[in-house]
Amino acid sequence: QVQLAESGGGLVQAGGSLRLSCAASGRTSGSYAMAWFRQAPGKEREFVAGISWSGGTTPYADSVKGRFTISRDNAKNTVYLQMNSLKPEDTAVYYCAARRHPIVLTAEGGYDYWGQGTQVTVSS
Repeated sequence: QVQLAESGGGLVQAGGSLRLSCAASGRTSGSYAMAWFRQAPGKEREFVAGISWSGGTTPYADSVKGRFTISRDNAKNTVYLQMNSLKPEDTAVYYCAARRHPIVLTAEGGYDYWGQGTQVTVSS
C-alpha cells in the first residue's frame, strides 16, 4: 500500500503563489505516475496536472496551463505543484493521487491512491 500526504495549502491573495507538496510513504518501490486533482465547493473533482514516472510527460488542464508547474523528486518520493498567478477560481481542495503504472492519465478512475487533500483559498 501507498499513503499520500499533501501539504502547503493556505490563504493567498490573487496574483500570489503557493507550492503544494505530496509525500508518499509505504510501498513506494514501484513506478507510479502521479497527479493533482481539485474540487471546488459545489463542483465535481477535476484534473489539474499530472506527471509520468520518468517526468517526461506532464499534462495540464487548460485552465492552469502556463501558471502551474508539476514536478517530482523520486529520490524523496515527493511530487510538487508550483502555483503562480493564482486566481479566485483556483480556490478548492487539492488532492494528490498515484497510480500503479508509469504512464500518466487524466481520468480520476485511473488512480489507486489518494491523499486527504489540502485547502487552497485565493482572495480577490
